[in-house]
Amino acid sequence: IDSLYGQKYILREEYPYCIKCYEALFSSNCEKCKKLISCTSKDLSFKDRHWHSECFLCNDCSRSLVDKPFATKNDLLMCTDCYCLEYSSKCHACLKTIMPGTKKMEHKGNSWHEKCFICKFCQQTIGTKSFVKKDGNNYCLACYEKLFALQCVHCKKPITTGGVSYHDQPWHKECFVCAGCKMQLAGQRFTSRDDATYCLECFCNLFAKKCAHCTNPISGLGGSKYISFEDRQWHNDCFNCKKCSASMVGRGFLTFRNDILCPDCGKDL
Repeated sequence: IDSLYGQKYILREEYPYCIKCYEALFSSNCEKCKKLISCTSKDLSFKDRHWHSECFLCNDCSRSLVDKPFATKNDLLMCTDCYCLEYSSKCHACLKTIMPGTKKMEHKGNSWHEKCFICKFCQQTIGTKSFVKKDGNNYCLACYEKLFALQCVHCKKPITTGGVSYHDQPWHKECFVCAGCKMQLAGQRFTSRDDATYCLECFCNLFAKKCAHCTNPISGLGGSKYISFEDRQWHNDCFNCKKCSASMVGRGFLTFRNDILCPDCGKDL
């Protein structure tokens, strides 16, 4: 161990080191010239890499980057002018370079300065708020709804997504519901009565005639067939002889009180 008496030394974590040992143990090599950065030289570091101050240069134009803004590409240092010339996006609105480190907005391959990303109608910056693109222009949601969106015939509010058209009138899906049970009707079979829409179940329960045999509703919708006689109706499957249960559809029949009978079962009455 060499004596440090009368020698220059450096303290690190309260331990003294001679210059030679300190540089061997702790000094870094310059990224550009690969030489050791001595204790007496200024060490500039960026992302665990180190340079002499005289080596801290733009890779393209060789200008010094000391105390100046810079960018990196593929681990190479570049001044902002060279970086912008080669790599920076151009603003879709003003066509000027978007400088490295400045906030930019991106959408479908296009970029804007934050201050240039504005609504076509109200001219307010959109930022990270929802917007709609129409005919190449950006609109904030409020302006798009005011200018272009259809209004729901039920709630009178704009329809932005998921609309339904019925009788040439626009509806929100959530507004187009059965007048009886309030179930959404979009994509479902439904019918109407007196300008109100109903799901098939509610319509049958509210308005359909009841079968004289099973008392369940007869919808008559979708081409389903039923039998009507005097003031009574039957499902086709329910129009059977009371005694032998033979189907009377398309055949002659007799009535006895409220019963339907085939000719054979009714001949003794």
